[in-house]
Amino acid sequence: MPRNRRTLGAITPADFSRLAQLRRMQGVALALLGIMAIIFIISFALQQQYPWLGFVRAASEGGMVGGLADWFAVTALFRHPLGIRIPHTNLVSSKKDEIGAGLGSFIEENFLADDIVHEKLAGISGARAAGQWLQQPGNAARLTEMASSAGLGALTVLDDRDVQELIEALVRRHVIDPAWGPLLGRGLDSFVGGGHQEPLIDMAANRLEEWLVSHPEAFERMVSTRLPAWVPSIAQRFVDERVHSEAVRFARAVKEDRRHPFRVAAARFLSDLARDLGEKTELQEQLESFKHEVFDSPRIRSLAASTWVAARTALIEMLQDPESELRIRMVAALQDFGRRLLADRTLQYKIDVWVMGAVEHLVHRYRHDLANVVTETVQRWDAQEASEKIELQIGKDLQFIRINGTVVGSLAGLAIYTVATLVIAPLAAAA
Repeated sequence: MPRNRRTLGAITPADFSRLAQLRRMQGVALALLGIMAIIFIISFALQQQYPWLGFVRAASEGGMVGGLADWFAVTALFRHPLGIRIPHTNLVSSKKDEIGAGLGSFIEENFLADDIVHEKLAGISGARAAGQWLQQPGNAARLTEMASSAGLGALTVLDDRDVQELIEALVRRHVIDPAWGPLLGRGLDSFVGGGHQEPLIDMAANRLEEWLVSHPEAFERMVSTRLPAWVPSIAQRFVDERVHSEAVRFARAVKEDRRHPFRVAAARFLSDLARDLGEKTELQEQLESFKHEVFDSPRIRSLAASTWVAARTALIEMLQDPESELRIRMVAALQDFGRRLLADRTLQYKIDVWVMGAVEHLVHRYRHDLANVVTETVQRWDAQEASEKIELQIGKDLQFIRINGTVVGSLAGLAIYTVATLVIAPLAAAA
């Protein structure tokens, strides 16, 4: 579809407003040039009868010359004047690529230079501004809404099977495939070395004592049933009560005595197990076999899949509901973070320095690529379209050049004619 040059590619209402202003200023410049032409014709025709009209003729003649010269200059920027392919005209179209390269280079050197970026960033406290913004009513909720929408979009787009496969691959690579024996051995050794088994033994002994005291019937005939039938029943009950009493005494002793033999034996057992896990190949192989048997079980994999589906469903429901606990906590967390940013100058400084370093690094590394965006964008433009875009943006202001040229030319013509008539002519006559 051929482009209508009269509209200069105007599309939006703002474009058409600029086009109207351009046409109006072109009309003013043309009318002024026409007035100069009419004055010139009249003064030229009557200057023999009225010699003083020579000054008017000279002024109008200079105005026409200035107006035509500047019309040619302005027109030559965007097209060939009168359609004649005069050298060095239609400059914007013919020099489009050079203009784009120049703009890109100008932006790179004058806007993205290291010292300019650093100076700009140094005068801005982004952390404080962010804190103030988060404290304004509704901003934390709006940010939460945006984050929730992004999260919902991600959860909606993601395929459950792909996510499950990704999680399974990550778990297998970082959890299942590495040998557990040496790792568990080092962890258990550190656990025992720090005495962390003692609280567990305390808890187990306390619970065992409470259970034994509360459930004496559990020992009823526990031992006596294994005694010969000829042993009297009173003896059987005595044995049961005795075993129960000893069990309670044992649990209480373990709980109260920090040096109880059971505690020592438990610590020694755990230490030996930690050493064996790190050194004995047979034990390591048994552990690896058990590990793969558990994780490769279809039931475990099905449980993991159902867990992800349930978690995803719950997360979607919470992100969709503005009154959900998750959304409320997100808003509260953002508001609290904003208060901390305003109150903690150290935190502000750390964040500002981090942001400044990150931005400066990115600008320093990619500023040529950023400038190339301008260069490549201009180079991709159609030459005529580029010329029209630029004319539409600045054409109105350029018409003032034509108006000024007409006025200045008129004054210059009057001045030259005046000097020639009142100074040079008398001197020449006297000579």
